[in-house]
Amino acid sequence: MNIILLGPPGAGKGTQAKILVETRDMIQLSTGDMLREARSSGTEMGKKVADIMDRGELVTDEIVIGLIREKLQGDKKGGFIFDGFPRTLAQADALSDLLVDNGEQLDAVIEMQVDDETLVKRIVGRAAEAVAAGQTARADDNEASVRIRLMEYYKKTAPLIGYYYAKGTLRSIDGLGAISEVSASVAGILDS
Repeated sequence: MNIILLGPPGAGKGTQAKILVETRDMIQLSTGDMLREARSSGTEMGKKVADIMDRGELVTDEIVIGLIREKLQGDKKGGFIFDGFPRTLAQADALSDLLVDNGEQLDAVIEMQVDDETLVKRIVGRAAEAVAAGQTARADDNEASVRIRLMEYYKKTAPLIGYYYAKGTLRSIDGLGAISEVSASVAGILDS
């Protein structure tokens, strides 16, 4: 089973992906993790990624798709969770083509719906809790940065909601419940 977890920053996509990895033996494909792994791999692709990142530039869609292509050709286990990808309509088209080329399909796109104000409070509160516990919080886990990240999400990624709705793969859940409630909603989609 191959799925996309879709939702704004802080919606809990990473948390749910980790649960699916543990409970369903799925493989989480996080573009950030893949880029860091490629950078340190020493492969030709890795050298290309390191060079681009060292210059402070954004890695192209072509390179990200290449990294995903490599992962799809490995062990499939319980299927793939696309986390943080696709972020744009062009990336969604490229992913669709890649899956078809590999004889794969996208089984579900799970949109984790959240209220913006609650989400901002959640992220800022999480950062405050980390600092109070003597941990380091993300530098961009403050209200102004969270609102900018949300605006970027709505401009670039939110159009994927309509895209996947039109393809018949979109399922929406309430992303603001307790982790176990959200996990149960995700499981309900995957088991139906």
